Amino acid sequence: MMKNLLTYNLFLWIFLCCSSCSSKKDETTQKKHPNILWIVSDDLGTDLGCYGNSLVKTPHLDQLAKQSILFTNMHSVTAVCSPNRSSLITGVYPTSIDCHQHRTQFKKPLPDSIRPITDYLKKAGYFVSNGDSKNKSKKGKTDYNFIHNSDSLFDGTHWSQRKKGQPFFAQIQIYNPHRPFKRDTLNPINPDFIQLPPYYPNHKLAQKDWAYYLESVQLVDREVGKILKDLENDGLLDNTIIFFFGDQGRPHLRSKQFLYDGGINTPLLIKGIKNKKGIVDTQLVSTVDIPAMTLALANISIPNYIAGLNILDSTLSRNHIFSMRDRRDETVDRIRAIRTQNFKYIKNYYPNRPYTQPNVYKKFQYPMLTLMRVLSKQKLLTPEQAQFLATNRPKEELYDLKNDPFELYNLAEISQFQTQKDELDSLLKYYVKKYDQGVYPEPKSETDYASKIMQERWIKRMKKRGLSPNITDEEYLEYFEKNY
Repeated sequence: MMKNLLTYNLFLWIFLCCSSCSSKKDETTQKKHPNILWIVSDDLGTDLGCYGNSLVKTPHLDQLAKQSILFTNMHSVTAVCSPNRSSLITGVYPTSIDCHQHRTQFKKPLPDSIRPITDYLKKAGYFVSNGDSKNKSKKGKTDYNFIHNSDSLFDGTHWSQRKKGQPFFAQIQIYNPHRPFKRDTLNPINPDFIQLPPYYPNHKLAQKDWAYYLESVQLVDREVGKILKDLENDGLLDNTIIFFFGDQGRPHLRSKQFLYDGGINTPLLIKGIKNKKGIVDTQLVSTVDIPAMTLALANISIPNYIAGLNILDSTLSRNHIFSMRDRRDETVDRIRAIRTQNFKYIKNYYPNRPYTQPNVYKKFQYPMLTLMRVLSKQKLLTPEQAQFLATNRPKEELYDLKNDPFELYNLAEISQFQTQKDELDSLLKYYVKKYDQGVYPEPKSETDYASKIMQERWIKRMKKRGLSPNITDEEYLEYFEKNY
């Protein structure tokens, strides 16, 4: 009897020791390699309650902001999905890896010297996943402009698929508020309450379009709430570093695809940084910084080629942002910008072309474009509104962001601002020389393919609407006013 008791106690002691060692090992792993989650919303401007918008209901994000660092000056490298997502997964500017054109058909592999950040995280022992916000077993959006295999980039679609005790780096992709907008029937927004930026006409169709966008933002908030609840249910909410951000700014005219703040300014919340809770940070941040921050938080050395900065390191900070715009679908363009806290300098490489070059996606999805074209013909736009529909554009644009936050008044030719313009022009030339060489012109096979695909898409989609592909602006506006 005594012998059996001693044997039992010995086994119990061994079991407890092993459990303790395993627990300590998990704790050590957690401290060295914390769980990290990116929640990425598609086409999201800073139109949240926690960013000062009083019309939208975003309670989950507002609560998350109270537990996070809220960055007011986060800007994307580009204002469209695929180049910016290519930058997010690599930590370099899209032009450095020939990923700057939107959705190239004839993709190339990454250079041998550059790897997706998932490679470094996997090597450090992380379970790496990318999933859809509505379905844990569905792969999330990648949209990378280089040859890749999602199965080799990621281990799965959700953190719940990892081994016990294994740290995770997870991405969850939220489609909203990408067009077409989803309506929020529970909390509809009255278009009459919408106050539009001054570069849009105060028209009922424009107000309705913006209201639908805000309703779609509210749906983003609900999806975030569900994600946070899943973390809480799995006992992970308090030991996971959470990034919430948009892949670029608003899906509106003069915003998405362009380098004004409406197109590149997006929210950034980071929860889980020690002693950093409920803080509003006004420093400049670029989406190219997110990979650098992620690797640093995972205690992984940041490769020298990474273009971003770990701005969570108090010894590092930005005094400017570099952004770019190139071909978007069938529309060939090239724009570069430098943004500081006080000024933005934009260089247009095709000044002989209008801002509103033909673009199937925008003509199909943006009622505001058709509205403004009709109002322009009727001479009912203000000078500030009409300039975006001009037949050409200036070579250079300079905006005083403190006094002109909507970027309406170009100061590039005003003599008293030549010092600021020359300084930013020199800085832009440095970035172009370092990151932007040998990438033009794009092969004709790419532009021809994009034109063919988008024209076929236009005909097919207009047929589905019961409309002629040769519809006039006036007829198209009438359609939107009746059916939108």
